Amino acid sequence: MSNDTLKQLVTLSNNLGRPENDYVILGEGNTSTRLDEKSFYVKASGTELRTITERGFVQVAFDRVLGLLEREGLTDADVKAGLAAAKVDPDAPGHPSVETLLHALCLNLPGISWVGHTHPVALNALTCSVGFEAAYAGRIFPDEIVLCGPAPVIVPYTDPGVPLARETWARINRYIDEHNELPRIILIQNHGLIVLGKAAQQVEDTTAMAVKAARILLGTFAAGGPHFLSDKDVARIHTRPDELYRRQRLGV
Repeated sequence: MSNDTLKQLVTLSNNLGRPENDYVILGEGNTSTRLDEKSFYVKASGTELRTITERGFVQVAFDRVLGLLEREGLTDADVKAGLAAAKVDPDAPGHPSVETLLHALCLNLPGISWVGHTHPVALNALTCSVGFEAAYAGRIFPDEIVLCGPAPVIVPYTDPGVPLARETWARINRYIDEHNELPRIILIQNHGLIVLGKAAQQVEDTTAMAVKAARILLGTFAAGGPHFLSDKDVARIHTRPDELYRRQRLGV
């Protein structure tokens, strides 16, 4: 079981890292998957999604990673040491990424077993703009709603590591309170995209749709700006029986 899970994680990572997708370059981005109730695999720092193999992932313990978020006044050195200590096998090669904290929180959401974090050029053209939040104030086409949900979680730029994990967790819970469901995508200002899924293919498909939406959004600004669907139309698409069926077929 664990070997098959790791192989799926390698495939997902390699696909997200394909140069033609323009999602990441060099060591950008990271991926993770839940192995069992106690541990998960996460990309090791410095590895490349495009070329990563099974040896490029580290198995870490949930309780040790999440325990770091309960501590105050941590220095960068404290976080690095804590993440090293979270490895299930202390002698295993590789060091967990500082964003392992964020992955641990996301993988603790009910039904979420896979996380993909990338820095797509088209999407970051928006997250790095002064109009970031305004650009994502609505949805612009039906398939975006089907794959990416009725809205994204928007996170202002926050220092990676413990601060970003805490801020993102607060925003996820705010989203759940507002929409009464889990988010599918998280957009971090001046940073990138996080996609949550119950299956590896869902993460890959949703990433592709989020990037398509970003390209379309960018194009709308050449013709006067986006024409957002109304809240009523978004809710209708999100709950239509045919769209629910299509979502099930897509594994969302």
